[in-house]
Amino acid sequence: MQNSWQHNARNTLKGASSCNDFFQSNQFEDQHFPIKIPLEFANLIDKNNPDDPLLKQVIPSENTQSQPEFSLSPLGDEDNAPVAGLIHKYPNRVLLITSRVCAIHCQYCFRQNFDYSGHDAISNWLAIEDYICSHQSINEVILSGGDPLSLSDEKLQDLIDKIQRIDHIKTLRIHSRSMVVTPSRITDQLIGILNNTKLNVVIVLHANHANELSNEFANVIQKLVKITLLNQSVLLKGVNDSVLVLSELSLRLFDLGILPYYLHMLDKVSGAEHFLISDERAIQLHQSLKKNLSGYLVPKLVRDENLAAKTWV
Repeated sequence: MQNSWQHNARNTLKGASSCNDFFQSNQFEDQHFPIKIPLEFANLIDKNNPDDPLLKQVIPSENTQSQPEFSLSPLGDEDNAPVAGLIHKYPNRVLLITSRVCAIHCQYCFRQNFDYSGHDAISNWLAIEDYICSHQSINEVILSGGDPLSLSDEKLQDLIDKIQRIDHIKTLRIHSRSMVVTPSRITDQLIGILNNTKLNVVIVLHANHANELSNEFANVIQKLVKITLLNQSVLLKGVNDSVLVLSELSLRLFDLGILPYYLHMLDKVSGAEHFLISDERAIQLHQSLKKNLSGYLVPKLVRDENLAAKTWV
């Protein structure tokens, strides 16, 4: 059904009460970042396992006391927005805040405190278009959010049409977790839009664990035949901080035609302290991955720095 993803978006678990009822537990407690779990993702979680790696990603921390190095805006995105709705950190590319909505609220999200008011790429398009046109060094536009795929297919088509009319833009990159957690979002219309644009399209998916890659996801993702598919993960304590789990994820991704791209160190956003892994442990894991996997299956270990490019850790 073409609009089943919109039905699924409306019928999602929100708040501690509905989640505790669904999972028959008392693990959920409402905190400052609202709980939101799509049923397509929730149904992949083992209700009998309180340490399920998918479950851990959506449960707010019981410890709300922030550590000094953690902050509300660890990357300072707001400081790099010369035009509302656009973030420009790197010379050749800009990021557009296309939506404030996500299909899922991951409790490690670095933009959970981002001030989305006014930062809307669609309503600010004329100013954004002027900015991009006046910076000929920009050849890539990144759609982010929120999640850009929370927009309708029609709105995405309109936005992509506007972007591809700018002559010096050659690449469109879309960062999305929706495709993984709500595979029904990959509609035939969306597939057509992405397969038929004249732009080089790169989709960066966000999966942290092989258990997230459902059969439904596998069946639809392979329809994106002209698209470069990459994956980025966040290294999370208790979720994927083992060589076995990371290896299984890389192998499963490759089976689906997706290349492991980035393995992010945790962005130190307040409320995510319990996910933190030390640099030493991260480097050890990454070195072990390189010994166990072919080079093209090993994601780059990176850390996002405020006002700086991604750097090797």
